[in-house]
Amino acid sequence: MSNPFNVIGQGEQAKETNPNADTQTRIKELVTSSTIFLFMKGNPSMPQCGFSANVVGILNSIGANYKTFDVLSDWDIRDGVKQFSNWPTFPQLYVNGKLIGGNDVISELYDNGELEETLKA
Repeated sequence: MSNPFNVIGQGEQAKETNPNADTQTRIKELVTSSTIFLFMKGNPSMPQCGFSANVVGILNSIGANYKTFDVLSDWDIRDGVKQFSNWPTFPQLYVNGKLIGGNDVISELYDNGELEETLKA
């Protein structure tokens, strides 16, 4: 996979390739559409909650390129992601298709200096 880091991070909304598939298939396709993927409330340019804004700020500050999906735009995805990940809250950050965690976990990894290594793994 390509290096996910540039000088300045950039989040981009993911575009679904198969929106008529069942919800779990849609979620799997979204999560694997980018090395770094974030389910969040809102979008990178206009987060709709403080936790999502915090994670976007962290990702941007370390220069990560990532894709996002606004869970407020699709209730099936919003509920389905909670089952998919067994994680009840948003945002949810995935690296290489694997859940890393939410705001608290991402903040802790960032504060400990471990987030960049996690994202590169």
